[in-house]
Amino acid sequence: MARIDFHSNVADKLEYACRLTRKIWSSTLEGQPVRNIVMVGERADLQKLNELLWAFSNTDFLPHCFIEDEAAAETPIVLTDDFVSPALNSVPHADILIHLGMRMPANVPALVERFPRIVEVVTVNEAERLAGRERYKAYRELGHELNNFYQSKS
Repeated sequence: MARIDFHSNVADKLEYACRLTRKIWSSTLEGQPVRNIVMVGERADLQKLNELLWAFSNTDFLPHCFIEDEAAAETPIVLTDDFVSPALNSVPHADILIHLGMRMPANVPALVERFPRIVEVVTVNEAERLAGRERYKAYRELGHELNNFYQSKS
């Protein structure tokens, strides 16, 4: 079973995604393999996230690209708007999936087989909160380990 973390009550999901990605990226111990991250969301949000990742920090570099980019296989952070993108098959990324969207993945068993850890980011927006609750219930019904991290000041 996969570990699925819900980060809820997030004020700004793109800013939060940058901080979370930096935390995961910087937690890789020296000599250990880099933890690869796939970020899934709506295309418009990913375009904004792409720009934000470049400007997020003056001291941290978070190497990223879109899944369609020819460098995606060598880039540790990839962005995609599709859980089942054919391009996902050509990248070795399989550590962490960060979901910024509202829709439930169509094939959860295949997703959790590939990603041992999934992070669901749920904002304070009412529609996103309701969609997040539905995803939480669906994952729970499938028997996955769920953790909720309530962000009171994000």
